[in-house]
Order: sequence, then structure tokens, then C-alpha cells
Amino acid sequence: MNNFLLLPIIIPFFFAMILMFGQRKIAYQRITTLLGLVLSIICAAGLVLNVYEDGPQIVTFGNWPVPFGITMVSDMVSALLVLTTLILALFIVWYGFGSIGKEREQFFYYSGIMFILTGVNGAFTTGDIFNLFVFFEVLLMSSYLLIVLGGEKAQLRESIKYILVNVISSALFVITVAYLYSVVGTLNMADISLKIAELNQPGILTVIAVLFLLVFGMKAAIFPIYFWLPSAYSAPPIPVLALFGALLTKVGVYAITRTYTLFFTHDLSFTHELLLILAILTIVAGCIGALAHFDVKQIIIYNIVIAVGVILFGVAQMNEAGLEGSMFYLIHDMIIKAALFMLIGVVIYVTGTTNLRKMGGLMKTYPALGWFYLIAALGLVGVPPLSGFIGKLLIVQGGFEAGNTWSTILVLASSIVVLLSAMRIFIYAFWGEEGQLSTNVEKAKYNRLFIPTVLLVVLSIFYGIGTEWLTPFMGDAAKILFDPSIYTDAVMKGGN
Repeated sequence: MNNFLLLPIIIPFFFAMILMFGQRKIAYQRITTLLGLVLSIICAAGLVLNVYEDGPQIVTFGNWPVPFGITMVSDMVSALLVLTTLILALFIVWYGFGSIGKEREQFFYYSGIMFILTGVNGAFTTGDIFNLFVFFEVLLMSSYLLIVLGGEKAQLRESIKYILVNVISSALFVITVAYLYSVVGTLNMADISLKIAELNQPGILTVIAVLFLLVFGMKAAIFPIYFWLPSAYSAPPIPVLALFGALLTKVGVYAITRTYTLFFTHDLSFTHELLLILAILTIVAGCIGALAHFDVKQIIIYNIVIAVGVILFGVAQMNEAGLEGSMFYLIHDMIIKAALFMLIGVVIYVTGTTNLRKMGGLMKTYPALGWFYLIAALGLVGVPPLSGFIGKLLIVQGGFEAGNTWSTILVLASSIVVLLSAMRIFIYAFWGEEGQLSTNVEKAKYNRLFIPTVLLVVLSIFYGIGTEWLTPFMGDAAKILFDPSIYTDAVMKGGN
């Protein structure tokens, strides 16, 4: 049964390959993609229940003893993220039927999505630090395809910046893994944790910890290396933007979370203090960007940067409340960002512009769109009982417990900026005098965009009000992050 944990990786990979055939048959492409996603979601849901009942699931390729073989590990952290990733991909693909365009659909668009899911799910599941690099490269190569697909001038211009940043970070990743291997002599993540504990994290390992923060920080878009994200993410069409905004930066956040809770836990006064400072600066930078722009895409994109800072602030506390809050907030942010990008995609479709100053009065013609946007915006801020509330509450609790009073107050204050930026879209686009409206809005196409968007907003509502049912799963995830021995014992014993 241990091999079951590989299915959410293998199924998207298999479907990505068969989708490379029959490119001109759009019906075949759509149906095959949906089938692959549904099968993957069923397997991922089963995996979450399996991990909850039986603990972390381990498989080592070739039946090699740990730590010599390549190990895949599904604990509650990775299982929840894999399930969330696949559910969001289903909604985004469905949304894309009405907006991505036949030209893109006939040119490896669906294969690109399935390969990205292979890389993302593999990165969440791997128990080998070099394999993490391999899965990063799988998702990045697929993202290179999706960011240029369509060949528009803005896409080609911004893709150069995006590719350059990721090539540099990938090169640094390999170098940092080589440094780590030279010190500890292993690539198995559980074994690395044990070896670092034996060495009591000397100064060289603290330097390596900072290098890992630099590598993963480039991918997660933390301060000061977030500059590439706003323009690069705004170039591709909305379904691709929703996929990138919901998933790609979160893989970097996960990698920082995993390494800073499993490996580098013996010099907290330096490593986690640095992480806390960078998290706060990331929040501040995101707040400034969100308030400075009148482009709806840019406002929500800068809110990605704010959320990355909030999640990593919770991780930096290294207590159960902060880590549980980070897990709640991470999954909330994946769901709500996908929903918000899909909502602004509908707004852009009916107005024909991304400029807030040219919008207005949509509440008269599209009231349902306005009210669902308002719900999603309040969920983003964390108004109870919506999805962002419990995560931010626990992160704040963790901050106060750790004695970081002023920085915790700043995290709380950032919620006001998030509210202001999200409500500014609501006020400009939906209230006031009627602004610009597109002349070629088709009712059928509008519905094809609106229905999956509404269902995803409803899912975010259930995520908020269902906190009581989710808490046991999130509590398990927080325990495994807080106490690395649970992870290392499971891998070292389960893999032998």
C-alpha cells in the first residue's frame, strides 16, 4: 500500500504524456485532462485519510535501505498540499475552457498543466533533497512553456526575466546541495536532520541554511528578491496566472518551511530570526505594492507577496500555534488566490480592461459577480468565519507566545492594508458611475467563467466554517513540523 503515495505524481505524469498526442482534438484534450485530475484527486483524498489513520507513508525506490535509496515521504503536510493542488487545478482547468483560447489548447497547454502538477506534487512528496531540485526543474520547465504560450509581446518580454531568475536560483540550489552533502554526507532529508543534530549545526551549516533561504526565497518571492514576480505573473492569461499564483510560490514556501523545521533547528537565534525579519520586510514590500497600483492583476499579485510573508512569519516562531497557523493560512491562500484571480478574470472579460480607473458600476449589471468578489475579498483579509481567519489568528497567537510582540502587531496591521487593497477593487469596479464595458460579452462564455469561479469561492467558505473538522489534520501537520523526530523516525524505520 505504500506505493499508493506515488499515484498523485504518476497519474498527472502519465496523462501529460498521452495529452501530447491529439493536439488538434480539443474535446479529447479537455476530457482526458479532467479524467486525469479526478483520478488524482480521489487518490490524494485517500492518501490524506491513510496518513491520518496510519501516520507518514514511506516508499524507497529499488527497495534500497534508507538512506541509500531515493525516498518518497507523504506526511500530513505534503498530503494536504497535494490534495489542495489537484482540486485547484481542476477548477482552473474548468475555468480555462471559457477563456484560454483554442490556439493555446491545441499547443500543449494541458500537457504543460499536468507536467506542472507532476513537479509540484513531487516536490511536496520527496524525502530526498536532490530529488526536490529535480521536481523543481520539472515544474519550472513546464511553467516556461505556459508563460510564453500564445507568443504575445508582453509574455515573451517577461518570460526572459522569469527564466533568468529561476536559472540562477536553480544553479545556486545545486551548489547549496553540494555544500550540504560535503558536510553531512547524505541526501536523504531525514538522515540530514539526524546528521545535523549530531554535529549540533556548526557555523558552516548556518551559512548553508542562509543559502537555502536565498534559493527558496527566490522561488517564493520573499524580500528583496520578489521584484520579478509582479510583472512576470501579469503577462500570461488569467488561467495560467491563477495556476502560478496559487501553486508556484507556495512550493518555495513549502521548501523553506520543510528545511527550517527539519534541518536547521539548532541555531534559532540566527536562522529563524533572519527568517522573521525577511518575512516582515516581505509583508511591508507587498503592502506598498498593493496600495501603489491601479491594475487589478497587480493588486492581487502583490497580495501573494504579503501572504508569503505572513506564512513564513508563522514558521519563524517555531511553536505549534505558529506552525499550525501557517498550515491553515498556506492552504487558505492557495484557494483564495485562485478564486480571486478567476474573479478578476471575469471582471476583465466584461470590462475589457485591467485599469481600475476605467471601471465602475458593475453591481448594476453583474450583481452576483460583485457579491462573490466581496466574499472572496473578506476571506482574503480573514474576516471570521471565512477561510483566512483561523490561520492568521493562530499565527498571531504564535507570535505573541514567542515574545515577538511588535512584529506580530505589524502582521495584524497588514490585514488593514490587504482589506484596503481588496476593497478598492470592489469600490472602483462595482460601485459608482458605470465605467467601461466590453462590447462583445457573450452570456454563454460569461457563465462558463462564472460557474467554476463561484464554486471555488463556495469551497473557500466551507474551508472557513469547517475549521473544526479540519483542525485534527492541521494539528497533525503542525506536530510533524514542530517535532522533526516524528518525520525522521517514520522514514528511518519505515524505509528499512
